[in-house]
Amino acid sequence: MKTPRHATLSLPRLGLIGLGCLAFGTAQAQEDFVSGIDFTGYARSGIGNTAGGGDQACFRANGAGAKYRLGNECETYAELGLGATLYEQGKKSFYFNSMVGYFSNQVNDSEDTDVSLRQLYVQGHNVVDALPGASLWAGKRFYRRHDVHINDFFYWDSTGPGGGIENIDVGTGKLHLAWMRATGTDDTEYPDADNRISNDTLDIRWSDIPVNPDGTLVLGYNYGRAQLSDAQEAYYGDSEADRGHMFTIQHEQNNWFGGTNKLALQYATDGIINAGTGQGRMNAGVSADVPGGEMWRVINHGNVWLSPDRFDLLYAAIVEEKRFDDDSGATWVSAGVRPTYYWTNNLSTALELGHDYIDPENGDDSRRLTKLTLAQQWSAGVGGFARPVIRLFATYADWNGNAFQADRTSRAIDAGAAGDAIDIDDNNGLTFGVQMDVWW
Repeated sequence: MKTPRHATLSLPRLGLIGLGCLAFGTAQAQEDFVSGIDFTGYARSGIGNTAGGGDQACFRANGAGAKYRLGNECETYAELGLGATLYEQGKKSFYFNSMVGYFSNQVNDSEDTDVSLRQLYVQGHNVVDALPGASLWAGKRFYRRHDVHINDFFYWDSTGPGGGIENIDVGTGKLHLAWMRATGTDDTEYPDADNRISNDTLDIRWSDIPVNPDGTLVLGYNYGRAQLSDAQEAYYGDSEADRGHMFTIQHEQNNWFGGTNKLALQYATDGIINAGTGQGRMNAGVSADVPGGEMWRVINHGNVWLSPDRFDLLYAAIVEEKRFDDDSGATWVSAGVRPTYYWTNNLSTALELGHDYIDPENGDDSRRLTKLTLAQQWSAGVGGFARPVIRLFATYADWNGNAFQADRTSRAIDAGAAGDAIDIDDNNGLTFGVQMDVWW
């Protein structure tokens, strides 16, 4: 059908009107928009060999919650984040943050890479008039995480999708409230192999409580519960694994010999500890064969300067006891130090010594692994957290007993971390290589 002449002539006019509206809207938006993109991230990658032949092995004791990481990381991993303040008017603002994670096993240049959406959330600061200084947020985020740096052990971390409000001024310290979720799948026969199980965690923290000069307390309570449908509830019944609690008290000391120290005490039960490392996040299945139990944990870690700008020390000590109804728990004791001497502002030598001991609850033989790394480093400045850094390293580890069972499942060391470079009856290993490590 032929287009009427008056409609054809009106198109340019409509375009001009549209552009005018767009320009007006853009001008209005620019009054509240703050330009500039924040680019943040973390990455590590390198190459290594195992003495005697084979790819680089990484040494982690079977049953340990973590491994000492200097010269002991066998993968490429990266987190790349983009964020921006999208609105700012007076003291009110909205910030958008995102992060994508990448993981690969160093196979070759064109290998498949696991890509995951680690963060995607919006944070509104001072948008609740009744709570000045507080921030309202929703989305998926790293939520107020606490970890031991030298072995990458996250002991308080309810990261995931969620929402909440933080930094509420309560006179003495600040209050933080969050509702987090970890959704997994159940591999039992009901209702199928990919049945979604939603596990929610209520995270309550009271932080910045002054107790001594430069020292503060953080008190936390995490409650987790599986959110089951009626059909799932009927199938699983009443299982201890579908709920759990975790209580945390942590002392944080600044100006500690030029650095910081954290001492954390934790007690947790059932569903919060029977999957993962017991981080305070409800992330376990709820099938009847998942046991209930309890966990006690004491962690002390930090960094100090033994000689200002010349010689520093990272350190950690962990004692963890898990007891389950089916005797599948264990006592884990870990201690590690990383002294570093700075020859110049860019050249340093680091030595890391870490020891892990695991005593299974069921009476099996105890396991231990000791790991020692020497690294020559070139970094952007001095200090244990100066990055980027490029390092040459040599790592030696020994353990009691054979590395693996006859079927190559783990005996003394973690089979997944060690790879094929370690033989079944080995009780020590030596690796060497080069690695970069960066965050910004």
